[in-house]
Amino acid sequence: MATASWNGAVLAKADTFETVDGNVYFPPDALVAEHFAPSTHTSVCPWKGTAVYRNVVVDGKVNANAAWVYETPKDAVANIKGHWAFWKGVEVKRT
Repeated sequence: MATASWNGAVLAKADTFETVDGNVYFPPDALVAEHFAPSTHTSVCPWKGTAVYRNVVVDGKVNANAAWVYETPKDAVANIKGHWAFWKGVEVKRT
């Protein structure tokens, strides 16, 4: 089991998940959709591909670009396609 939370709200919860580079990647159906808003930010990892970001929103507070996904990852990490990871103060716990 893994959970991601920020500002007192659970953002994602899953029994199954992927781990790459120490980051937990949650399947898309694990996310609580109401806590995510669009972002135009992207970044490129030489071995994973292009990451697309979302803002995390809880009680009107915005954590800009705190969630990311590889929609079309490179073959080496095909297992995280469509899975979401977090940073910028989002607490991820594995139990």
